[in-house]
Amino acid sequence: MKLSSKDFEEGGNIPSELTCDGKNVSPQLSWEGVPDETKSFALSVRDPDAPGGTFLHWLIYNIPKHVRSIERASIPRESVQVTNDFGKREYGGPCPPSGTHRYYFTLYALDTERLEDITRHNFFTRIEEHAIEKAELMGRYRRR
Repeated sequence: MKLSSKDFEEGGNIPSELTCDGKNVSPQLSWEGVPDETKSFALSVRDPDAPGGTFLHWLIYNIPKHVRSIERASIPRESVQVTNDFGKREYGGPCPPSGTHRYYFTLYALDTERLEDITRHNFFTRIEEHAIEKAELMGRYRRR
């Protein structure tokens, strides 16, 4: 599986429009090479460079199996967002307190159509239990 974005390249800089310095909207994402047995998808966005340890910016699950992209500032119908480390369910863009941080967008192909009762505390455990394959896209951001 391959994950990509029209907004930034692998290892490239995330545009400020998608961060706390701009409109703080989620980037466009698309994927291909999906395993045939996929029944749904999940997505996480993590910052492993945060001072207090990995910071969760966006968690989504129950993305329908026919979906192959997420447009900028949107989420697929029927998908569920989980409260992130900002205390919000919506995407929270990069906002590093200092230096350049890395942001990992990870898409998971899952073997189940629906999951229930997912929280930020059990998201990765529950998703990994059902993951068939995953794809990652990393972008960087440094505040000006």
